[in-house]
Amino acid sequence: MPEHAAPDTPARSGEPQQPWLHDLSICVSGNVTALSAASGQVEGAGAQGVFVDDRRVLSVLHVRLGDQATAPVAAASAGQRSEFLGSARHLGNPGSDPTVEVLRRREVVAQGIREQVEVRSRADAPVVADLVVRLAGDAAPISRVKSGIAEGSPLPALVRDGQVTWGDEDHEVVVSFDPAPSQLSAGADGAVASFPLEVPPGERATVTLTVLVTRRGTSGLDADGGAARLDWDDVAVEADDPRLGPALAMGMSDLRHLTLTDPQAPEDVYAGAGTPWYLTLFGRDSLWAARMALPFGTTLAGGTLRALARRQGTVVDAASAQAPGKIPHEVRRTAYVDEVKGLALPPVYYGTIDATPLWVSLLHDAWRWGLPEVEVVALLPHLRAATRWLTEHAAPDDDGLLKYLDTTGTGLANQGWKDSADSVRWRDGRVADGPIALVEAQAYAVEAADAAATLFDAFGQDGAAELRAWADGLRTRFRQRYWAEGADGPYLGIAVDGHGALVDGVGSNMGHVLGTGTLDPDEAARVSATLTGPTMLGRYGIGTLADDNGGYNPIGYHTGSVWTHDTAICALGMVREGHRDPAVAVGRSLLAAAVPFGYRWPELYAGSGVLDQPAPYPASCRPQAWSAASAAALLTVALGFEPDAPAGRLVLRPARPAAYGAMTVHGLRFAGHRFGVRCLADGTTEVLGAPSEVAITVA
Repeated sequence: MPEHAAPDTPARSGEPQQPWLHDLSICVSGNVTALSAASGQVEGAGAQGVFVDDRRVLSVLHVRLGDQATAPVAAASAGQRSEFLGSARHLGNPGSDPTVEVLRRREVVAQGIREQVEVRSRADAPVVADLVVRLAGDAAPISRVKSGIAEGSPLPALVRDGQVTWGDEDHEVVVSFDPAPSQLSAGADGAVASFPLEVPPGERATVTLTVLVTRRGTSGLDADGGAARLDWDDVAVEADDPRLGPALAMGMSDLRHLTLTDPQAPEDVYAGAGTPWYLTLFGRDSLWAARMALPFGTTLAGGTLRALARRQGTVVDAASAQAPGKIPHEVRRTAYVDEVKGLALPPVYYGTIDATPLWVSLLHDAWRWGLPEVEVVALLPHLRAATRWLTEHAAPDDDGLLKYLDTTGTGLANQGWKDSADSVRWRDGRVADGPIALVEAQAYAVEAADAAATLFDAFGQDGAAELRAWADGLRTRFRQRYWAEGADGPYLGIAVDGHGALVDGVGSNMGHVLGTGTLDPDEAARVSATLTGPTMLGRYGIGTLADDNGGYNPIGYHTGSVWTHDTAICALGMVREGHRDPAVAVGRSLLAAAVPFGYRWPELYAGSGVLDQPAPYPASCRPQAWSAASAAALLTVALGFEPDAPAGRLVLRPARPAAYGAMTVHGLRFAGHRFGVRCLADGTTEVLGAPSEVAITVA
């Protein structure tokens, strides 16, 4: 997923280090996210804080009752909410049983958060204590927080009309209270509010604070939350496998609350890639998330396509890696500068080899799922430009392979989805030299060219024959260049390097080739077998690198860890190739991983950890868009959707026996019509509420 996450070299003593996230409680909605310790306290340490528009507007939110903070008991987060249960052990009845509880309910709202602090007493006598809230904000940009060099100095705070306020040139922060505090002070270190409480036995007292942020300036990406524009309230599943329902509920809720509106067209929404580091428009991440979610409608896909099309490249510019027709990699309010890793990316950065073909494929798939023709027609000029980038710009050398090379020294060294500097490795573990021609990038391009040709034919556009011929030529080059010979037979290597040699490492990249139309049946079977073999597929997913490959590290960013979306994409490709049994096995491995992570899959994790449980990658985003959308991919694995909205039909090819036991799915959508599906354990399937306007059949 998004770049700049894995360090290229080990940090030396005293060097700044990226903060870890795995033990934080996180809630998000649109451009606002809140991260705290499991106690609920926000101390300004590491990545803790409330971020709006990639600025830490609140760095301290500390609550104590009397002279002590409460002892943490439990915490949970989902979508835009977090809750924290603590015990005031220093108050109430003596003894081991806690009798005074503090429940903190935090909710992300438009441009801020609302937090309710409730003190409950079960003590024998009234509990008398001051509830004291300490607040501050440092306005640190997300890039400095991520690099570990945020200053952390609070902005001066003022008391005004019973509220507290502070701000910088970009944002003004206002904190209000209900009820009003008895004491309220502010200064150079932030603000303190005190509330005298007396809670009788069996009663409770509540204090609510609201933090709201106003933008003082504007930028090209003043995106707001878009959750309200996605009508997914009816999406649900019940299954014999008790893990599937919670995984889908959490995944779709998180994906919904990661959505943002396009400031150039607020009716359009797209998924921000992940919180906190990548809460913005990312080409491949936003595209894959929308693609996986197509069984629940085309709203997200349409918004994503248009948001990226509005920013499609028009000129050749090395500094931004822009080229005519190219779809951007990431869009931010300001330039992204990481002084530690030497990155300096402009607000709109195009350093991606795969976003453009993925954009084309999403347009095709969304059309097949029922994206209205008027919306498709409006995007045809952008489709034409994207195909020209594929055929005229993406393959600059005589070998005709799509490849990349950062020429600025401040951009991304790797520009596929595995975008850390050490991700493209030989079998012996050596890191490959650029320019790099990734195996999956060629397959994405084949699929995109065929998809664009189909769209051109369907809408009376010329150029389809030329695109199909170009795709056929790339298939031939692919077959000649990417097959390596291993101990167990042929397999797909990771890339062709800058010297024209096949990088023979064994990685999950090959799984993205499945279902693209690049392979013949025998070749696809070999790839599926490699991915589900003992060196790649573990109990909790497919590793990014085979465990017998040189450089393998189960907790390495792209060198052996499991990425949720990567495993899901491999499973989807197997389904499209007709390899249902291995696809189901891979899908079940993701469900196994969902449980220890509380059904909120992180961006990535180690497939082995402690007591046969996966271990978190400590800096992993959570929630993360294409991880959350992987829940929807599990349903595609089970039901085998084959949509053809232009012809008015949808075919289901369910797994037999059923992938997750007996199952009922609600909230599916095809061509604008809602329906459900019920499967018996043997795979016998019926359509519920089948619309009369289209044909939905079970094969």
